[in-house]
Amino acid sequence: MKRVTGIGGIFFKARDPVALRAWYQKHLGIDVLPWGGAAFTWADEDGRPYKGTTIWSIGEAATDHYAPSQSSFMINYRVQDLAALLKALREEGCAVLDRTDDSEYGKFGWVMDPEGNKVELWQPPQGQ
Repeated sequence: MKRVTGIGGIFFKARDPVALRAWYQKHLGIDVLPWGGAAFTWADEDGRPYKGTTIWSIGEAATDHYAPSQSSFMINYRVQDLAALLKALREEGCAVLDRTDDSEYGKFGWVMDPEGNKVELWQPPQGQ
């Protein structure tokens, strides 16, 4: 079974997300959208768009979205078969969180790494 197929997103907290987003936009040229992040479209070696995006987002420091992690960031990894991967991780003794989510954006599950960071696993909807 193939496990991680790419990075779906990078999410991190900031004390002043508006100012930090503006800094990244001004100094690094990241096209920050009104929802507070950017969507980087994948491209092949010739620069042609390819199915897939990587989300980059800065959120409020007070969010509990990364709980139970105390980390200021969370990385979202794309996977092909979320249910099979979560089952394998449980069998390997990993700290898989009980909750999963299935929405129009795809299927999501979470595991804690040995350093206490919450890792998000995402199976995109069919065709993405």
